[in-house]
Amino acid sequence: MFRDFTSLPTAATSPLIKRGDAAALETWPVITATDILDYTRTGTRVFFEDKYFTRRHLLNDLVMAEVATMQGQYIDAIVNGVWSICEESGWQLPPHNAYIRDTPTLPLPDVTRPVVELFACETAASLSLIYHLLGDKLDVAAPGITTRILGEIEYRVIKPYLAEHFWWMGNGDEKMCNWTPWCTQNVLLAAAVTPQSDKVRAAIYKKAIGSLNCFLKDYGDDGCCDEGAKYYGHAGLCLYVAMEMLEKLSIPTKSAAPTFTNKKIRNIADFIRQMYVAGDYYINFADCPPTIEPPNALVYLFGKRTDNADLSAFAAEGIRRRGVYTPSKDLSLYTRLTELSYAEEIQAYDAKPNPPSDKYFPSAGILIARDNNICLAAKAGNNNDNHNHNDVGSITLYINDEPFLIDVGVGSYTRDTFSERRYTIWTMQSAYHNLPTFDGIMQNAGERYKATDVECRILGNETSISMDIASAYPPEAKVVRYKREVRLKKGTGIFICDTYDGIHPAELSLMFPYRPAISEGIIEIPGKGAVVTKGATDICIEVMPISDPILQKNWGSELFRAIIQFQRQLELEIQPFKQPQV
Repeated sequence: MFRDFTSLPTAATSPLIKRGDAAALETWPVITATDILDYTRTGTRVFFEDKYFTRRHLLNDLVMAEVATMQGQYIDAIVNGVWSICEESGWQLPPHNAYIRDTPTLPLPDVTRPVVELFACETAASLSLIYHLLGDKLDVAAPGITTRILGEIEYRVIKPYLAEHFWWMGNGDEKMCNWTPWCTQNVLLAAAVTPQSDKVRAAIYKKAIGSLNCFLKDYGDDGCCDEGAKYYGHAGLCLYVAMEMLEKLSIPTKSAAPTFTNKKIRNIADFIRQMYVAGDYYINFADCPPTIEPPNALVYLFGKRTDNADLSAFAAEGIRRRGVYTPSKDLSLYTRLTELSYAEEIQAYDAKPNPPSDKYFPSAGILIARDNNICLAAKAGNNNDNHNHNDVGSITLYINDEPFLIDVGVGSYTRDTFSERRYTIWTMQSAYHNLPTFDGIMQNAGERYKATDVECRILGNETSISMDIASAYPPEAKVVRYKREVRLKKGTGIFICDTYDGIHPAELSLMFPYRPAISEGIIEIPGKGAVVTKGATDICIEVMPISDPILQKNWGSELFRAIIQFQRQLELEIQPFKQPQV
């Protein structure tokens, strides 16, 4: 499964040993009942999750250090970490502690009936890999511990996976999301490296194929992940790992497993490259932040399996940007081990990727257009995406590889984030997505709230999209028509024309990460660019203090919202400033 770790260069092992030494000095966090109850009592996830994920990250660091040295100095610490996780009452997160989709969660885990969800499966896969790599050493240090590991995996994941139906497994036309490949890959990993009968493996294999096909039915042939670039790592890449595991298990079945030659699979693989801007920036929508660090070793391998040299080269560049021998902090032990296995190959892979062309994804209505120092995105589609924000018609713009017009993304997850109160959170609302509002009335969530009359053109010197977004608003907004045209003229600039027919006053919001200056209808971001308006009757700037830690990490302590009032038509010409020559 993994390449030989016994002859790794010092550059690869030194950082792993450093992390392992630091982890060995840490105390395993104690998880109390009130830590678990905090979610149902207050809606807060952080107190439990900090302890839960710290345990797993520390264990990963210890395992990676032991794999790098194979001297046994980390084994006792690994035993303690494994034991603490086996002693947990449940491996599921409190927000996921339910048996039926979108139903109230139980306050505490029921130890007699495990919940098979994202992190229960992730935990099972990690413990399975620890058993596979270090089982003999663990049993010498702590006789019987591998029996405990296998017993917990069997009871908490394997048996309920086969005996029960959890929503993410797929059922007819029910909509799936990243949960399906994420959970499935980890169950397959556990089945591949732990002792299982042929009958059990065959049953897991068959059920996994059914789930993956249910997941794939919701993807367009263009391969667009409607959850955004961040979730490509948990959707497309987990699909890749699941497909690899299916090949390794290679059990005869009448069910057809997805193949790497399939056009849709190839497009799913390449999605992350299409979303890339520069540095750590990616075009973001839905619950995706503006900066991400994909597990590029898996991206590299996905590129190889789909014969996409540009994707592999893109991933290799990303790894070298971080440092080939700089270990990731990924929660997935499989991902960490894969990165270590392929570090030297990727270090030697010097091919350069061709830049992506302008691209339209009709399945989600997303257009990406580029011109030297510009990356522009526009989104049509509807407001029923996975991890949806009400953002039909929204635009995102990068100038000189830096954000200019932004999609704010999402803050810290709370009880409200995935509840009927989701759209009371401002980051989910259309008024904060470079979109119009009508007498305070914003877009609604749901499939019927969508863009119509969408037309996209990709020509040699101009890329454009036009749409009517009136249907994204509820009837009380009284919007008869709202046509938005977005054009990137290569070598010239960006042009947006909004034409409105309705009853209520219209005001357009534009979200900036920098403080704008206003003068005679021009919104200027010093040193970045200017928005020249035509048809605006008034422009004001709202300063938005940011207190959420995730949003602060992405944007700092303030964001800025320009509110532009207009009557029937508003034209915007965005003029990028040239980057100073160094």
